[in-house]
Amino acid sequence: MAEPVIAERKTVLSGYQGGSAKVRLTPALPAGRAVLRARTEDLGALSTSLGLKLPVKPRASVFAKGRTAFWIGPDEWLLIDEKGGDLMADCAASGVAHSATDVSHRNTAIIVSGPASADAINAGSALDLSLAAFPVGAVTRTVFGKIEIILHRVEEETFRVECWRSFATYAFGMLSEGAQDASL
Repeated sequence: MAEPVIAERKTVLSGYQGGSAKVRLTPALPAGRAVLRARTEDLGALSTSLGLKLPVKPRASVFAKGRTAFWIGPDEWLLIDEKGGDLMADCAASGVAHSATDVSHRNTAIIVSGPASADAINAGSALDLSLAAFPVGAVTRTVFGKIEIILHRVEEETFRVECWRSFATYAFGMLSEGAQDASL
């Protein structure tokens, strides 16, 4: 009996490279993603099941064991697993009421790094990205140019721009232009 053929989805930004002397743009590695909605009283069980404590404050993020959780609303989190774990199964194993949607194939991410990374992002967003206003670990859902993104400051000079796959080339192009302008 022949082995079944399983289609492999190529990342939308495979082969893309960009940046400038002061900004590097890198497509993020593929990752599992889920949008989680849950009540406050169920966060303990979900946190235990997921292996990281879900953040409960606006603009907060938590990273543990290859997983990241972004607080993106009063009862909403974006979960990212870069180690191949099963976010949906782990949420289900919590035993509490929640809503979890796998968005692994909907989202992608671009890593923006370098001394002018904030300036490159500011080409499409008016956010104050100074360390005082947007410290390491901060995350927000915002508009970048004409699209919605989730922006996470990973390190002092490194950001993760999460966007829908269908808008990834637009985001990469805007960031490329911003990177060029930031290096002038």
